[in-house]
Amino acid sequence: MTTVRAATLAVLRRYGMHRIFANPGSTEIAFLADLPDDLEFVLALHEGSVVGMATGHAIATGRPAFVNLHTAAGLGNAVGALATARVNRAPLVVVVGQQDRRHLALEPFLAGRLEGLAGTYPVWVNQPVLAQDVPAAIQRAWHEAIQHSGPAVVVVPMDDWLARVDPALGLAAPATVLRAEPAAGPAARQLARLLNQAAKPVVVVGAGADHRGTWDALVALVERLRAPVWQEAFGARAGFPQDHPSFAGHLPAGRSRLRAVLAAHDVALVVGTGAFRQYPYEPGPLVPEGLTVAVVSADPDELHHSQAELAVLADPATLCRAVAEQLTARSAPTLVPRTEAVAPPADGEPMRAAHVFAALAERLPRDVVVVEETPSSRPDLHRLLPARQPRGFVSAAMGGLGFALPAAAGLRTGDPTRPVVAVLGDGSSLYGIQGLWSAARYGCGALFVVLSNGRYAVMDRLADKVGGKAPWPAFEDVSVSGLARALGCPARRVSDHAELLTVLDEVVPTLAERTDPLLLDVPVHVDTHFEP
Repeated sequence: MTTVRAATLAVLRRYGMHRIFANPGSTEIAFLADLPDDLEFVLALHEGSVVGMATGHAIATGRPAFVNLHTAAGLGNAVGALATARVNRAPLVVVVGQQDRRHLALEPFLAGRLEGLAGTYPVWVNQPVLAQDVPAAIQRAWHEAIQHSGPAVVVVPMDDWLARVDPALGLAAPATVLRAEPAAGPAARQLARLLNQAAKPVVVVGAGADHRGTWDALVALVERLRAPVWQEAFGARAGFPQDHPSFAGHLPAGRSRLRAVLAAHDVALVVGTGAFRQYPYEPGPLVPEGLTVAVVSADPDELHHSQAELAVLADPATLCRAVAEQLTARSAPTLVPRTEAVAPPADGEPMRAAHVFAALAERLPRDVVVVEETPSSRPDLHRLLPARQPRGFVSAAMGGLGFALPAAAGLRTGDPTRPVVAVLGDGSSLYGIQGLWSAARYGCGALFVVLSNGRYAVMDRLADKVGGKAPWPAFEDVSVSGLARALGCPARRVSDHAELLTVLDEVVPTLAERTDPLLLDVPVHVDTHFEP
């Protein structure tokens, strides 16, 4: 008979989970000590960075990443990052250590009340009834993470790892799960009929459409339909090529402006997201009167919370391809791709975030992965840095800070063939700054561009809107480049626009090959306008 640990390591190998993202604790020693050489332990200095790196890795590889957390303290520290992984549709297998089963009833030191600690953010939570069931639970967690696109949590008491597994009993979970694709015919015909009858259709895309097959299917659909395409508000990833002439921009996150955008249309086809994501609540209807909304997603949760007349649970690429083939081609004027120009700052004029984005846009290659966490200037980033390939844009759909920096390292580690540039506010960077240590330690050659204005600019603008004085101080004395160097990450403080251009001309051509990360600390003037 083999041990629970040995059987679990066999599960990890079978499903290609060769990296263990972790910050170790004593309840995991029996699992982690003397780890075989074919499995790599990836250390991060805080559990938020652990899960952030794993999330980026899962997005880059398209497969679940394996996370090991330390009982209540580790899981508690990771909850915000797990929430981000859930909303970012990143599959994770998360094993959380627990005290020894033999005295759990006495609530010993380090015993955790773990099942509900992460709330409803995990897609599945299980503490196996018997030690024998641990390998099967982790195997099932792999399938749950894929099926529901999020973190699946298994709680494992520390003495389980050395318990014996009777191979005759087998594993109480399937080795392979296949999802049968429903026939696209009836749903495709109904959607095609709706769109063919529309006078002025519009398409809205979301993170669930960030796939080469879906992009190709949507381009074919849109070019026959001659409809504008909008990206969902606060989307984690781009659902359509944003340099395509039909791309209209990003939907606003408030109801009144959303209604204004959609008012000219009679049918909205929403693909790969729900209908519709908002930020501040505003009174009034969500969509204009007379608009018919149809939603297509592979995620049933997105369908069930959408305000729509028609919802279709399907693979977006398969269904959109079938719909496109049934559309009547429309004639329309030739569309011209949008161009955005930003004049460089005049002599004596401070540098703004838009100047930085414009400089990046002129230099970054088409296959770059831009990881965003700059809340106060995100609209400018969307306007000036379009995603031109699938996975060209990645952000934290949940809204919590601390995702982008470690996720960028995970993205680069997961797919070293693509250059990765993380664009962050200085306030945002401080929530995940520990990730720079791991980025340097494991040779993640990402470029981190930190826009430093020494304050939480979004919070200042929100305080302005309610007419109140912000009680929080500025933090202009914090040196992000100094922190980076202290964590072993090379860093440069950029003094002005001319130096920024010089540094980018030097660094950008090296992004595809570089292994050393680099942080650019770029001072920018505070933008006084914020409208998500």
